Amino acid sequence: MAKPQEKVSFGQRLKQIGMVFRFTAKQDRWFAPLTAAAVLIPLALTAVAVILWGWLWLPVGILITLLAVLIVLNLRSNKAMMNAAEGQPGAAAQIMESMRGDWRVTPAVSSTTQMDMVHLVIGRPGVILLAEGNPQRVRGLLGQEKRRLAKVIGSAPLYDYVIGQGEGELPIRKLRMTLMRLPRNLQGKDVNALDKRLKALTARPQMPKGAIPKNMRPPRGAFRQSRGR
Repeated sequence: MAKPQEKVSFGQRLKQIGMVFRFTAKQDRWFAPLTAAAVLIPLALTAVAVILWGWLWLPVGILITLLAVLIVLNLRSNKAMMNAAEGQPGAAAQIMESMRGDWRVTPAVSSTTQMDMVHLVIGRPGVILLAEGNPQRVRGLLGQEKRRLAKVIGSAPLYDYVIGQGEGELPIRKLRMTLMRLPRNLQGKDVNALDKRLKALTARPQMPKGAIPKNMRPPRGAFRQSRGR
């Protein structure tokens, strides 16, 4: 099941907006001029409206100004984040984890030492594999994952994408829009059932922490005997 979203206080929300402002201003040289225009133009029109028709237009103008600033911030910050994420290992999984909606993301279900990786995403469209890294190597990883998943996903649709700028690859700036346009093939209960099956498939057994219990220890002298063979 998807985790419920934690409530964010007003002060934390302001801090988040401030961080987004600073990040976008650092990454995008057009952000500051566009923000200034989004503030000055509505305020100038508001001043004219107040002079002609009275003070009732002042709150309307302030609201329009705030809306214009938020629109500029949303558009330019998304572009700045895409530019910063491009070419970074694991960027596709981070973008998916920040998307709205019921997306179950398992980063790097398959990977190599050269930072090639395949991420597993489960959602209403079905099962999605996102590959990042060297195109030749990740296509091999994709093939392995598709064969492995085909045994348990049943009739659920399976999509796969290679993130990159080459021919037949998906640019990371188009990732969100591409996945949002996929058809909604599964119901919520189907997504939950599929998620459980794939978690069982991708789960990796871990060694227990702490001392090994006495009843699980090898008999004394067993290692010496095995070396002597």
